[in-house]
Amino acid sequence: MCGIAGVMAGRGSSPVEFEELRRMIAMLAHRGPDGHGLYRDDRVGLAHARLSIVDLVGGFQPIRNETGTLWLTFNGEIFNYVELRRHLLSLGHRFYTTSDSEVIVHCYQRYGARAWEMFNGQFAFALWDAAEGKLWLVRDRLGILPLYYARVGDHLLFASEAKALFGGGRLTASFDAAGLAETFTTWAVAAPRTVFAGVQQLPPATALCFDDTLEGRQQRYWQPAPQAGGLADLSPAEATDRLQARLEAAVALRLRADVPVGAYISGGLDSSVLGSLAKERAGVMETFGIRFEDRRFDETAEQRLVVGHLGTRHHEILCGGADIRQALADVVWHCETPLMRTSPVPLFLLSGLVRANGIKTVLTGEGADELLAGYTIFKEDQIRRFWARQPESYRRPALLARIHHYVGDAEARSTPFWQSFFRRGLSDTGHPFYSHLIRWSNTAWTMRLLAPELRTGGNLDTLMAATAAAMPAAWHDWDPLTRAQWIEIHSFMSSYLLSCQGDRVAMAHGVEARYPFLDPEMVDFCLALPKRHKLLGLRDKLVLRRLAARRLPAAIWGRRKQPFRAPIGPALFGPEAGEFRDLLAAGELAGDPLLDGAAAAQLVSKAQRSAGHLSGEREEMGLVGILTLRLLAGFFGAGFGDRARQAYDRLARTAPHVLIDRSSAAGAASPRTAHR
Repeated sequence: MCGIAGVMAGRGSSPVEFEELRRMIAMLAHRGPDGHGLYRDDRVGLAHARLSIVDLVGGFQPIRNETGTLWLTFNGEIFNYVELRRHLLSLGHRFYTTSDSEVIVHCYQRYGARAWEMFNGQFAFALWDAAEGKLWLVRDRLGILPLYYARVGDHLLFASEAKALFGGGRLTASFDAAGLAETFTTWAVAAPRTVFAGVQQLPPATALCFDDTLEGRQQRYWQPAPQAGGLADLSPAEATDRLQARLEAAVALRLRADVPVGAYISGGLDSSVLGSLAKERAGVMETFGIRFEDRRFDETAEQRLVVGHLGTRHHEILCGGADIRQALADVVWHCETPLMRTSPVPLFLLSGLVRANGIKTVLTGEGADELLAGYTIFKEDQIRRFWARQPESYRRPALLARIHHYVGDAEARSTPFWQSFFRRGLSDTGHPFYSHLIRWSNTAWTMRLLAPELRTGGNLDTLMAATAAAMPAAWHDWDPLTRAQWIEIHSFMSSYLLSCQGDRVAMAHGVEARYPFLDPEMVDFCLALPKRHKLLGLRDKLVLRRLAARRLPAAIWGRRKQPFRAPIGPALFGPEAGEFRDLLAAGELAGDPLLDGAAAAQLVSKAQRSAGHLSGEREEMGLVGILTLRLLAGFFGAGFGDRARQAYDRLARTAPHVLIDRSSAAGAASPRTAHR
């Protein structure tokens, strides 16, 4: 994967200068440490920072078609590029690289906007059709890779990360009230909104086409079809066979690279299955895992059991409270959003371990829980619907204690207070967001920490209206589990998990994460799979467990899910913690225009008095939200200029691998072109 950036000039505007493109792409050097390239003409400027995975020598960008009428800056991988290239060659297309990137320009040249549907990959790219005067911004089906854009006067800016938009100099960062309110409700803001005013992100499975008016025409090129026929009568063995075939194919495609591919091993079901399939195919496999000093979060024993069973070359990193404190600021800079959890930090440290061992790309198991109903939120929904049929039952709500084994102790989970939390809105089973309302309401408590004028930016009603508008057609008619799964994919997986715990923390170290469970054929298969193969009673991911039983020890395929979490309160406010005390001093909080100073100071004081041992999840989320919002505001406020200058100075020490000037300023007779 890489970093992309660019500028499109509106009708009658002057062409973008190379200096602006350099300033933009300099902010993305972490995404592409292997080189950079620049292109411009009178209408469009394209910039690229390369992480070389395929065609290490010849695949530098921006890349073109045979006639130079199509130009591409591309972030990601097209995993089925071998098959597409073979097809295009048979039709007479001529390639000048062996990269997967070049397939995009030829597919578009042959098939136009239908090309996006042909790509099995994870991608975000800008394609400039000079002949037609059209700029396409395109993002993969599930939003694995980011793409931001902003209209500034008579210019359109776009980039892999928002910091590159600000780095160019046309746009200054400020915060969007609705974006912050949504983040303090669902942990992240869903496309097209962002936390930055005037900045939008391209939704998943979407292509935006701009002409010289800079008015975007949106095309949604894929929609989920969970009711697809043909799977209703599958036996357990048949469903397992089909899952195995699709997952084997997905892993095989994601092992395509001209560099070694590693894998994350957590000790859980998903990564263990992927590790077994990858090791079987690749032979030698480097794997990577996180250990925690705090035993509540640690899965060392399970990781080592899997590694011993598979026989991989395993590397571990130990994460403690001091590590969380030391890396948190860097994580906020890369994630570009307030955080409600510290979970991205260990994954940031893990990707650093991957890079330190000479690996650029890894397989990871995200997506299985969403597609195969592995999260507790799906079990909660099922239990509450069961309970709602007999609201006075005391046995039915007792089931809730069994699915939150990692929270508190068994006695606390059996109290009336615990059950009252889940009783809220119990009978409203027809509500389209029934599965998520309790969670969102709980997190929304943290909005009281925002300044009053920011709280007006959104509430649960406006959030639900926006989410409903973004959901696929006919989603109201889906069964409750499928509906809950897609709400989770839209509001959490695409906007938070694949970003803050995926792309951003991996690419901070120039590491590409690949997601076999999010292969298009896997997604279609899992969504169409009958519920009995996914969730039965309190037993989750049944078809995947059956597959794992063929390949892994029972201690792995039979274990309960351990949610990935990381230390919060004691790590940030324990006896040895002091890194953020000045930033969170009462006087500092009182003067912060983004916060309700009194409410924030009260929560921070409580955390300090208790050495970080707060009474509930929402207080922990609030504490992390306050801290990371303050860090974010500092990075994109007074401190941004210094960071941008330092990034530009580092880039200036290297020459571009591609430098193409087709603007009128270069002289019409001999456009300046350089390739290294």
